[in-house]
Amino acid sequence: MQKKKHSPNTLIITLLITAAAILLVRHFHIKNFNIVEPEVLYTSGQPRGMDYTRLLYKYHIATIVNVRCASEHRERNWYNEELTWVKNNGVAYRELPIDRKDCFPDEPTQQEFLKIMSDKTSLPVLLHDSSGKKRVSMLASVWLRKARGYSVEDTVQLVEKIKDQPVTTAERGFIENLQ
Repeated sequence: MQKKKHSPNTLIITLLITAAAILLVRHFHIKNFNIVEPEVLYTSGQPRGMDYTRLLYKYHIATIVNVRCASEHRERNWYNEELTWVKNNGVAYRELPIDRKDCFPDEPTQQEFLKIMSDKTSLPVLLHDSSGKKRVSMLASVWLRKARGYSVEDTVQLVEKIKDQPVTTAERGFIENLQ
């Protein structure tokens, strides 16, 4: 039985394809991406570049809800990139600012988010801030408790998954008071 000989060109092409695949996988990493409920609610940190395209084609995102405050819009030009992308791709865009220090959505913000989530044409929703942890987890907890009827413990588990750390006493109190 004869072995097939591979030319150096075949090896080079294989290496180039492998390198391109690795770069593409890294290029499509969305910071702190979480699936709260498939085809309904996703959370993440700030998407960048091709992340938006992945969100549209892989997860069919219909609405992006940004919880960052206006003072954060000047950071690294992400705001203009996001607004341009949603406009060019027919994705709805909503801003529900939550203060970075407090991290807890006020009652009007909670009601507006529940309204967005109850509109089937808005789904699926990507809820994001800069890190994809505290603010998005607290707003997601509002929907989990008030619209989905999750127990405090089930909500805490999902919030800890989103935050990738235990809930604080204040966060637990906020979740417990949601009805």
